[in-house]
Amino acid sequence: MACSKLRLICFSPTRTTRRILDAVAEGIGAEDLTVCDVTKDEGIAVDLNCTKDDLVIIGSPVYAGRLPAIVLDRLKSLKGDGVPVVTVVVYGNRAYEDALLELTDLAEAAGFKPVGAAAFIGEHSYSTKVTPVAMGRPDAVDIEKAKSFGKELAANFVSNTLPIGTKLKVPGNAPYKERVHREVVTPFSQEDCELCGACERVCPTGAITVGSDVITDSDNCILCCACVKVCTYDSRKMEVPRILEISKWLATNCVERREPEIFVS
Repeated sequence: MACSKLRLICFSPTRTTRRILDAVAEGIGAEDLTVCDVTKDEGIAVDLNCTKDDLVIIGSPVYAGRLPAIVLDRLKSLKGDGVPVVTVVVYGNRAYEDALLELTDLAEAAGFKPVGAAAFIGEHSYSTKVTPVAMGRPDAVDIEKAKSFGKELAANFVSNTLPIGTKLKVPGNAPYKERVHREVVTPFSQEDCELCGACERVCPTGAITVGSDVITDSDNCILCCACVKVCTYDSRKMEVPRILEISKWLATNCVERREPEIFVS
């Protein structure tokens, strides 16, 4: 039987994770597709309206080898009720470390049955023209691989070979690596800012307020850099010493192209 209902659940401030999930969904070709985007704090649907004959895909970016803490909060009310799930993480060409395992464990603890997982590459949040890291990814090759992954999942659904009874194995260590201490810094807007409000609208935590100037709440900023990526005037910058140091290291040491990794039982 083909997958009739497909539910995508994603956190994707810079839209790279969302692009991958959309491509996987295109490959699956489900008759009924619903997207639950938790990038903004609108919560998770109380009832996903799914049965064990449906499929859920959960996607998240990777922050320093872990899931963003905000993702854990946004998905805390998620209930799986035995529905098959595919977990997907997107990382900036360095390493995804324990993030995929963490997301798969989260889904399993919520009551889902993991049947597939994948790690894809997206342009790093700190990537700029001066310090490019996986610039432009996911690219056309990544998107095609995501579609192929979806087709494989759909074929498994039709042939009834989804590994419901076996535990899906994905890379990672438990306990997970310690979270990297976040330096209290934020992107800033230069004097030539047009006050268009795009940065405020895209911020996943509501940390930015645009009025007669731009105010950023450093306590709520998660350094996703969505505000930097969306600024069409190139006025929003993340040029603080520690981040510039990290960006230069990444641009020097993470040049070799990494490819998506797929896991199915």
